[in-house]
Amino acid sequence: MTKPRVLISDKMDPNAARIFAESGCDVDVITGETPEQLIARIGEYDGLAIRSSTTVTKAILDAATNLKVIGRAGIGVDNVDIPYASTKGVVVMNTPFGNSITTAEHAIALMFALARQIPEANAQTQQGLWPKNGFMGVEVTGKTLGLIGAGNIGSIVASRALGLKMKVVAYDPFLTPERAIEMGVEKADLDTLLAKADFITLHTPLTSETKNILSRENLGKTKKGVRIINCARGGLIDEAALKDLMDAGHVAGAALDVFETEPAKESPLFGTPNFICTPHLGASTTEAQVNVALQVAEQMGEFLTTGGVTNALNMPSLSAEEAPKLKPYMALAERLGSLVGQLAHDNLTKIAIEVEGAAAQLNQKPITGAVLAGLMKQYSQTVNMVNAPFLAKERGLDVREVRHDREGIYHTLVRVTVGTAQGDRSVAGTLFGNGDPRLVEIFGIGIEADLAGDMLYIVNTDAPGFIGSIGTLLGKAGINIGTFHLGRREAGGEAVLLLSVDSPVTEAVLAEARSVLGVRTVRALKF
Repeated sequence: MTKPRVLISDKMDPNAARIFAESGCDVDVITGETPEQLIARIGEYDGLAIRSSTTVTKAILDAATNLKVIGRAGIGVDNVDIPYASTKGVVVMNTPFGNSITTAEHAIALMFALARQIPEANAQTQQGLWPKNGFMGVEVTGKTLGLIGAGNIGSIVASRALGLKMKVVAYDPFLTPERAIEMGVEKADLDTLLAKADFITLHTPLTSETKNILSRENLGKTKKGVRIINCARGGLIDEAALKDLMDAGHVAGAALDVFETEPAKESPLFGTPNFICTPHLGASTTEAQVNVALQVAEQMGEFLTTGGVTNALNMPSLSAEEAPKLKPYMALAERLGSLVGQLAHDNLTKIAIEVEGAAAQLNQKPITGAVLAGLMKQYSQTVNMVNAPFLAKERGLDVREVRHDREGIYHTLVRVTVGTAQGDRSVAGTLFGNGDPRLVEIFGIGIEADLAGDMLYIVNTDAPGFIGSIGTLLGKAGINIGTFHLGRREAGGEAVLLLSVDSPVTEAVLAEARSVLGVRTVRALKF
């Protein structure tokens, strides 16, 4: 049997090649090649291991006639054309947790540097100024650290801060009360955190939900004298607003390892007193570079020799025999997860995935993975069906699987129930005869609807003329309605309206819809 061949095209720890060999692969280490050289060579290989130097383009993928897997030693995969790799049947893996400790330690280091103004004191001392009386720092002991994002890296930062005798207040929609107790932190909403924190550190991915989470408005809610650290992603902070609040003396200091535009050749923050910046060094330690190299070799070696899948960004973890039967169920499950993620995403404590009828005869793990991937894609663009269950467990989300042998109204049914501060919220769906997924219940109200494209979700009081009002409003805004889906608890009671629309609904239209008589909730959805 021919051994799988792997090419390591970027510099990484030499032990990676050893691990590939031990797993049963033939490995070549050839770095520094031009794209043309790589195109000429790549057709010989089953696996390609890279870091950030190699960019995997369509041209390279077209030439990679035998390629089965690309492994990125690190988190970011901006240098891989993942959609095109998927069409070519190439699995793309990364190592999202290999540099967690390194990034957490960098955040703590920047916090200390801010607290004692170390960079400026160092610069003036080396100029021969001896500014002993020019700097007055603050202790971190007894101070409150506000943690925005309590996942893998955030939890490490929390443990380090607690060791420094700090108080930790955490905001994370997926952080359960039980997990907060286990971590030793106070779970809080964002406004409470902003008001309490002496230091704020961010450890959340950049998504539509988290972009500018420290906006001008939210920065204005912080305690006077707050110090802010960001080693996560650029775009989480309004950098111009941060500059203004530092100049005004409201924010005492800020330390950024990441910027909205990188490389950051210029920034309004450059030159601001008590501002510290580093060039995206969060993962730059010897240990982290070794860890990600070893992990990518282990993952790729396992995939090429046994078919095991870990941290794949474009492939579910299921066998070839199961795939045809499970594919339509996974599509349904992911849309149900996305639906509850968009409508009931705050303060989740638990999630239950129930299957009955024909669905109860299948492997439920891929269905659960699809639900969790749909749910968490609202907050992380890198989540997938392989790592979504790990991320849910990491945040203390209680995930339960329930299988019912009974067959109810529908021959097959998948139900997703999430626990929130307002109580349980449940959605359910089925498959029609042609395998198309269909929503059949939302928060206790029966409604049959496709979940696809741009949609508008409205909860209202059932009353004559309401549908006409909404239709007129959308018509004036130039938004064409594809389909109407209606459901209600009782005549004159709570009703649900789901509309598919041909273009996204703007914030201005949403605001106008909220003013329509009888409207209780309005949300734009995307599938």
